[in-house]
Amino acid sequence: MTRRLIVCGLLVLAGVTACGDRTSDNGTQTMPTSTPSSPPSTTAAPANSGAAAPAMKRCDSTVLKGQVDPTDAGAGNRYGKFVVQNSSTAPCTLNGYSGFQLENGSGAVPTKLERKADPGPKALTLAPGAKASANLHWGVVPSGNEPVEGPCQPEPSKAAAIPPDETAPLTVPWTLGPVCSGGRIEISAFYAS
Repeated sequence: MTRRLIVCGLLVLAGVTACGDRTSDNGTQTMPTSTPSSPPSTTAAPANSGAAAPAMKRCDSTVLKGQVDPTDAGAGNRYGKFVVQNSSTAPCTLNGYSGFQLENGSGAVPTKLERKADPGPKALTLAPGAKASANLHWGVVPSGNEPVEGPCQPEPSKAAAIPPDETAPLTVPWTLGPVCSGGRIEISAFYAS
């Protein structure tokens, strides 16, 4: 009954004059009633004085330039940052993790990308010329069946990096040597840099 009363109330507000059979609170049925309806209001809500802002474009491989910068090394561990910069003349948005595939002149090099939660995804707006970074961590000590003499994996010369929620990669140089443990790289989400 409560649902019917709510529906009837909404219909009355919309200008419908009858709601059908109703049952009163004492259980007796009443016949439909009509209420005089007033003409709909012709007063419009005030218009927004400013034009609607266009939706901001996501940062994709056509507007981002990238590079990998080393930051620290020790005990077989290497750390770096994947840095992207908005090279366009308009702001764009970036939120999440990048794809990252190591490559060399022969094609793809083994890469096992693992997302790290710190820092996690956060919506960023990159103004023209602004940068964002993602932390990288990898090892240079052979593991499993990797050779201990010579490189543990084929040496990459570049990486194909796909921005969050996109499909086309941008290419960045990789000058930091082989990545051991089958190409395992930990990556954080992008953050403002």
